[in-house]
Amino acid sequence: MSSNTTKARQTTNLDPTLSVNPVFVRPGEATEFDKFTMPEQPSLPETAYQIVHDEAILDGNSRLNLATFVGTWMDDEAKKLYLEAADKNMIDKDEYPATAAIEDRCWRMLADLWNVPDVNDTIGTSTIGSSEACMLGGLALKRLWQEKRKAEGKSTEKPNLIMSAAVQVVWEKFCNYWDVEPRYVPVTPDHMVLDGHDLEKYVDENTIGVVAILGQTFTGAYEPVEAIAAKLDEIQEKTGLDVKIHVDGASGAMIAPFCQPELNWDFRLDRVNSISTSGHKYGLVYPGVGWVVWRNREVLPESMIFHVSYLGGDMPTLALNFSRPGAQVLLQYYQFLRLGREGYREVQQNSLDVAQYLSSEIGKMGPFELVSKGDTIPVFAWVLKEGHTANWSLYDLADRLRMKGWLVPAYPMADDMSDMVLQRIVVKVGLSRDLASALLSDIKGEVAFLDSLEAPLPREASTGSHFHH
Repeated sequence: MSSNTTKARQTTNLDPTLSVNPVFVRPGEATEFDKFTMPEQPSLPETAYQIVHDEAILDGNSRLNLATFVGTWMDDEAKKLYLEAADKNMIDKDEYPATAAIEDRCWRMLADLWNVPDVNDTIGTSTIGSSEACMLGGLALKRLWQEKRKAEGKSTEKPNLIMSAAVQVVWEKFCNYWDVEPRYVPVTPDHMVLDGHDLEKYVDENTIGVVAILGQTFTGAYEPVEAIAAKLDEIQEKTGLDVKIHVDGASGAMIAPFCQPELNWDFRLDRVNSISTSGHKYGLVYPGVGWVVWRNREVLPESMIFHVSYLGGDMPTLALNFSRPGAQVLLQYYQFLRLGREGYREVQQNSLDVAQYLSSEIGKMGPFELVSKGDTIPVFAWVLKEGHTANWSLYDLADRLRMKGWLVPAYPMADDMSDMVLQRIVVKVGLSRDLASALLSDIKGEVAFLDSLEAPLPREASTGSHFHH
């Protein structure tokens, strides 16, 4: 067995043989399986189910996972709908025309929610998640830049994309996969997010666009899209360079419209070409759906739309993937109908209230200093006060909480501030006020234990340059 290079739990892969108690199998059925070779003979459904079930229970409790932004709770009607739609293929619009029509309704609802200028002149699509949505948004910016440069008889060899150094890893992937130079604006204590400061130092004729993040992964903070757009206006006035914005609203695009409606970040700003979000984050759907919407059809290059003959019909497709689940699209529509604007406001505001309750109480604790408060998206982070102790770190606190079932990650800030170690909580619909109170009690108990140490714990702190939840 090769060594674990993924940092995932693979202790059950150390033994190559899977043994089953003979009491639980039919006479003559295998009681041993090779874990890495497909068995020669079939098993009873009950046997196969029990094997998989028993191993999967070693996973953590998703309700206590305060690291991930991804949805971990839906109501019973949604679960029923999920099972009914498990066989639907989103790409097959000939076989599943109703699902295709619902997909169209969903992105149009989002376009309206994000104040698109003309609801009849916009275009969007569902995706596997917001990473694919970001890829499509970035690719459209690159294609638009290429088309403009070719029309002017200029080189298209050196495109660049401007973003914060605290950007989510998807944008690093985008630049790597599509040969775009990433230009990272450093984060500093005075500029923890991309806010337009020094932006003129990064923009040139090869800039395809700027990424603005509505809900930074590290801290939950919003990047001020309006200020970024204003700075790009100044740059255009001085240089003639017309640089557009893609808003990565993986989380914030499903919070701000409901809970901060006065915030000017969306298609109300002329420089915003496209917006993406995660349906499976604060869109409140199980994992597997994202969305991207463009301001109008003009800013989505026709070259990105493919027309293919598939299973009896012409299938226009705008995606990096082909076959993909349709169930999550139906779940998104279910949530839109189930909650409406007011329901989404109530759900998201409750998460914000819980986040601010937690951040307020943690901020009162002696060892900690808040970096964010959970008043943008329901996400906040804190640091260990300098000089508080040499006997423990936030990595130790994360480990102690893990023993209680809570996943509350500690990780370094982005590269320019990688000496700053943060701890972060993501509040989602499944974290009630009661659970939050239980978490606080556990944090206080573990801090008391750690503060009682007379010497450092005998362990090595985790290290890493990125945190990808």
